[in-house]
Order: sequence, then C-alpha cells, then structure tokens
Amino acid sequence: MCCLLLFVTLITPAFAERLQLSDRAKLVNVSDPQLSPDGRQVLCSISRVNLAENRHEPQLALIDVATGAQKMLTADRRGVSSGAWSPDGARIAFLANASVEKDAKRQLWVMPMSGGDARKLTDVSKGVQQFAWSPDGATIAFVATDDVERTDKHNMSFEVGDDDFLTTSAPSPSHVWLVPSDGSAKARRLTSGEWSLPVVKPPGSGPSRLSWSRDGKSIAIVRLANPHTGSADTSRVEIVDVATGATRRVTPSGERETHPVFSPDGSTIAYLQSRGGERLAEAAIRVAPASGGEGREVSTSIDRNLTRAIWMPDGKTLLTGAHDNAGTSYWLQPIGGSPATRLNLGDLEPSWSFWIDASVAPNGAIAFTATTPSHPKELYVMSSATATPKRLTNLNNAIASLQLGRSERMTWSNEGFDEDGVVTYPPEFDASKKYPLVVYIHGGPRASATTGFAYLPQLFAAQDWIVFSPNYRGSDNLGDRYERAIVKDSGAGPGRDVMAGINALLARGFVDKDRMVVGGWSYGGYMTSWMIGHYDIFKAAVSGAAVNNLLDAYSLSDGNQMRQWTMGGSPFVGDNMKLYIEQSPITYAKNIKTPTLILSDTGDYRVPITQSYEMFHALKDNGVTVKFIAYPVGGHSPEDPVHQSDIDRRYIEWFSKYLKTQ
Repeated sequence: MCCLLLFVTLITPAFAERLQLSDRAKLVNVSDPQLSPDGRQVLCSISRVNLAENRHEPQLALIDVATGAQKMLTADRRGVSSGAWSPDGARIAFLANASVEKDAKRQLWVMPMSGGDARKLTDVSKGVQQFAWSPDGATIAFVATDDVERTDKHNMSFEVGDDDFLTTSAPSPSHVWLVPSDGSAKARRLTSGEWSLPVVKPPGSGPSRLSWSRDGKSIAIVRLANPHTGSADTSRVEIVDVATGATRRVTPSGERETHPVFSPDGSTIAYLQSRGGERLAEAAIRVAPASGGEGREVSTSIDRNLTRAIWMPDGKTLLTGAHDNAGTSYWLQPIGGSPATRLNLGDLEPSWSFWIDASVAPNGAIAFTATTPSHPKELYVMSSATATPKRLTNLNNAIASLQLGRSERMTWSNEGFDEDGVVTYPPEFDASKKYPLVVYIHGGPRASATTGFAYLPQLFAAQDWIVFSPNYRGSDNLGDRYERAIVKDSGAGPGRDVMAGINALLARGFVDKDRMVVGGWSYGGYMTSWMIGHYDIFKAAVSGAAVNNLLDAYSLSDGNQMRQWTMGGSPFVGDNMKLYIEQSPITYAKNIKTPTLILSDTGDYRVPITQSYEMFHALKDNGVTVKFIAYPVGGHSPEDPVHQSDIDRRYIEWFSKYLKTQ
C-alpha cells in the first residue's frame, strides 16, 4: 500500500499541470493538407516555433494514410508553403524563399518524389503568390506582381488610390504566367493590363486560386478592375485562354464573385458570391456553365457564410464548410440544388481561417485539419464522406496532456435573436464557487467563437478565470439575418448582445459580478472599446488593434471605401458622417472609467494605429488609467512567436492586477 501511495504521489503533479505562458512555443501547426492522386499519402505543412531565431519554421511533410508515418521533405528552407502534387503524383511543387536572406522572395520549386533535389523554376523579383499544375503536368501557371520601371530613380512620388495609409508606392497589377514544370524554358507572361488578379493581405482567405480546365486550354481566375485594395468588391470570375491570354466573363452580370473552380469534366464553374447577389449577405455557392451564362445559386439550404467549394469526384456534388452555431461544419451540396448533407465529424472542429483547410482525392477521400475542445490542431482523413474520421498525427499531444478547461456552447435570446457563445471553465471548476470572468470577444466581425481548442481562452482558464466568448450580431454562425443585423449598427446592437450573454451567464450563479474584465483584438478590440464606453461593469480592459474611429477605418485602412456598405455610404456624402461618429467608440471615450491596456502594431494596414493613439490620449486626458504598448512590426497582428507571447503575457498581467480578491 505504501508503494502504491508513493506512485500516486509521484504521478499526480504531471496530470495536474496546467497551461502556461511558455506553452505557446510548444504548439505545432499543421495545415494545407493535399491528398495524393492515389489517396495514399497526404502532403501538408508542419510548422514549429524557433524561439532562438524568433520565427515559425514551416516545412513540407508527407503523411502515410495507412500508418501515419511521417517524412519531412523540405528541411532548412525558409518560407515554405503551398505544397501541391503533380497530376500523376510523381512530383510536388511548392513555394519557398530563394535564400535565407531577410528580403528573399518566394519562388516556385519542383521536387521529384523518387528522390533528388528540388529545382527552382522562377526568379520573380516580387515573388510568386500562388500557382497551379496543368492537367497534363507539363506546365505550371503562377501569379506574380508586375515590376515597375522608373525613368527617374530619385523621384519616388506616386498617385494615391484606394489603398492603406502605409502604402509607399502605387500598387502594380498581378498577372498570370506559365512555366514548363521541367524547367526547360523560362516563364512566359499569359495576361497583362491595368486590371489585376487579387492579392489578399492576412487575415483573410487568401486570393482565389487558379483553376485549370480538364483539357488544359483554360484557367479560371478572379479579375479586379485594378490592384488597389479598396477595389476588392469589383471581383468577377473570368476564363483565360491558355493559347492567347484572352479573357472572357463567365457570367454576364454580377460582382463580388470569388474562388472559381472547374468541375472535374470542365463543363461547369463553381464559385462564391453573396446570397441572392445582395451586397453584405453571407457567401453562397453558385454554378455556371464554363461556356458562359447566368450563375445559379445551389446552396440555399445552408443558411451559413460558406467559405469554399471543393468538387467531389462525381462532378455533381461540392464539399463546403462554414461556421455553424458554436462550431464549424462540413456539408455535401448537390449542384442540382437539393438540400445539403452535413458530414458527421463527431467532436472534431474543422480548422477555419476565413477558409476551410481540406482537400479531396480522386477516390473521394477527404483530408482536413481540426481540433477538439481539448486537443490542438491535427491532421485527419476520411476514406469517404460517410466514413469516421481517422487522426493521422499526434503533433500536439504535449498540450493535450495538460489539464485544460472544458468548453461548451451557451445559448440565450435577445431582441428576437437566438444567440450563442462559448464558455470555457477553469480546470477543477466548482459550480458552488464564484469565479472572475473574462469576456473575450472575437474579431471579424464575420467570424465566430467555437468550442474547438483556442489557446488564449485556455490560458485564461488556467488562471482560474471563467472565459465567455459571445457571438454577437454580425457573427457568421447563425444565418444571414443575424450576420447582416450589424449594418448601420456596428456597436450598439452587438453591445446589447454581449450584455445579454453576460447577464445569462451571471444568472448561473458562479460568476463574481464584481470581478469581470473584457478584451479582444481587431473587431474584438472595437467591441471592447465600445463596451467600456457604455457599460461601467468591468474592472479592466485590453483593447487590441481596435477600430476606435470609423472615419480612420474608412480613410486609412486597406479596406477603406468598402467599409461604406455597412454604414449606408461614404461618411463624406450627405448626412452619413453622423452615423460614423455615433458608431465610433472614440465618441464615448469621455465615459470610460475602466483601466485599459491598448495594444497595436505600428505597421497595421487593416486597423491603423492612429486609432489606438486617439484612444490613448482620450483616456489619459480624462484621468483614466491607461497603458499603450506598440509592436514595431507589419501586419494586423504580430506573426513572430516572441511578440505573440508578449501579447499573452500582457493580457495575463493586466487582468491579474485587477482580478485580485478585494
């Protein structure tokens, strides 16, 4: 008995260990799974943290479907992404930096699967954005941005268009090029002009991928009127003739068409467009004859914001996915318009990043990445759409073995809506006790909190805090009506939704109403600033990359003029300015009493840091406790592990200071 007690004593601490700040560096990211043509292997990206060099190290890996055996293919390469099989499975192509130099651009490489070094096919000065194999494997189409020739190297002036305020030169169009896959000749330009293929800055679904017709004579693309980021809603699907470079429209009317994909037989194009063709509606799937004609909406039975359409081998059905309640679902959608069938994925939460991370093999197998509420992302495969998913990797067992908090969907009703959110409980939660509450609000707003594994909420829960992540109106998980309810009501309506959810949670009796804090990033930062300007119930707030001033968002961000559609028009036309001011959190800064930590990137093109400076001075001038931390990096949020961890630490330290028992 003594020996048994000693054994229990020794192993108990290991099982009781909770998530810590340092555990972010242990997370392994698996993404972009590509099933081989024979369905026996999965090519994917596996990325690990290199703290010594402060970067993520993605490498291509080959996973055997039968055994799960792994083989790394691209060790010691920088910027690896977008692995893709040749049609015969004998080679793979991928993007990677041409060298280890900091400013090296991604080029196109091809590697034989029989063994041997990868061969670089391109030397594009601004890098390759994306590519696609031709059906016969002889050619690869890729997209690159045009070079600009200056007649005077000292004169760097440029004409400003609908771009973000950080832009330092006029954007150049991006066009399609062709290169022999064996490297026997240099690349040749296929398209040209002042129009452009889209270049999407993260976060987002990425640009619409090139899609070849079965006969190799055509490529489906998305065409924009110009390369300015504020013109993204001019997108339309077109077909490029491979022989001549001539382009033609697929549908005679309509805009905001994205992500076209040829059917297996080449007769049909599937693409995404707003439901009913109405601006701001959730995305739906349409199909049109490849020869040209009106598109027909086929996904009317799925009242969700669909993010992708992948043809199944039969050419009659599409795999698609979207946020669905407090989760993410996959459906099979017949193109005849019959109701879709939801796939049975058990407790798996498919990965979502404005895109579903999946592929389909010619034999109907499906590979995808997913989490569970208690396990970070892994790779899964289904032998068919009706099969039970099989896990192929165990990359994140170290995190899954920790004592994590339980996450569950919570529902309530408010103002005619049936709403939901996610509650994450501390490990060893006891409903008879009172816990501090962290209201952690997602960004987007076309996004959703789900019950899948989420690192920061789990880190909060490990501090013995309850975490509530509400899906306010504007979220994309509860249907088109809910998603569009945010139009001309960016903050007030969503704010009432968040409060209704908080009150529903308080009614359960285990939240200490005197110890509540709020935080979020991007639109979550906007909602944080809005909440503390209208509801004096929070002990502290963390407002990250917050849209505090809608005028700045319209005039200075990369989305700029596209933002007008949610507000009824430009703020500089008619009486629209009034609504922009009414819905800007900075307008109510004088009401804020909550100690606030502001976080922002100096190089943020999506939410310019000017808005954080404005809130900082507004709070400081009104005597509110405020701290402003800026990250001297580009992008909408830091991508390097050191600054990502710093954000985690500052959240924990700021909230801990104000959640202490009084």
